[in-house]
Amino acid sequence: MKEKIYYILSVSKKPGDTSWYFDIFIITLIILNVLAIVLESIEHVRLQYQTQFDIFEIFSVVIFTVEYILRVWTADLIPTYKKPLTGNLKFALTPLALIDLLAFLPFYLPFIGIDLRLLRVLRIFRIFRLFKIARYVEALSFINSVFKKKKEELAISLIFTAFLLLISSAFMYYVENEAQPENFSSIPGTMWWGIATLTTVGYGDIYPVTPLGQFLGGIIAIIGIGLFALPTGILASGFSDEISKRKQQGDYCATCGQTIKVKTDEY
Repeated sequence: MKEKIYYILSVSKKPGDTSWYFDIFIITLIILNVLAIVLESIEHVRLQYQTQFDIFEIFSVVIFTVEYILRVWTADLIPTYKKPLTGNLKFALTPLALIDLLAFLPFYLPFIGIDLRLLRVLRIFRIFRLFKIARYVEALSFINSVFKKKKEELAISLIFTAFLLLISSAFMYYVENEAQPENFSSIPGTMWWGIATLTTVGYGDIYPVTPLGQFLGGIIAIIGIGLFALPTGILASGFSDEISKRKQQGDYCATCGQTIKVKTDEY
């Protein structure tokens, strides 16, 4: 029975089997939940259909709770988590399992005495139900692989960006503070201008008025164009490498992550 449940919960590779129908059911339920969250934000719709929203919420939470429990229970059948109990616990701490948990956990919090004001904030975690679909969309696992392999380069570029933001905000603060003490009141306060300038968004709510400040702002804006092209290049390189690798080695198992060799005429 455990193996059968594990098979049903695994992402189907064959349209028409039990696992495939279960995948379609879960994907549909996730999409309907996201739609319900969006519609609930419209006051007159929420007031008119509150009972229907509540019934659908209870139904979804029951399904997601049972799914989560069964996934954790059958996790030791996955080669990576084959050790009983410790393997199940290790699986429960994986990103996808944590997303599964956050999809229904806020619903149970009032029953353990959580402050209702905090609950209103935690209800936003229901949007995590959208991320549950990552298990069924291969493109999202592809993006995840690229980010994992390029995490060091991305971290370096983000650190460099943070340093440049701090330096540019400090310079602009000392240049513009006298002329605009309300807008450039401190270095942290100036960082809003720095972010808008380095990202080349330029909202226009805060801008330098002194000649030196305008000259400095122009240089920082030009640097920002090249700076934000850096992570773009890193990700483009990562996607190119990953596409080439998958073409050479074949696909990956959605459950265990192991390479599935492509059968050729040589075999």
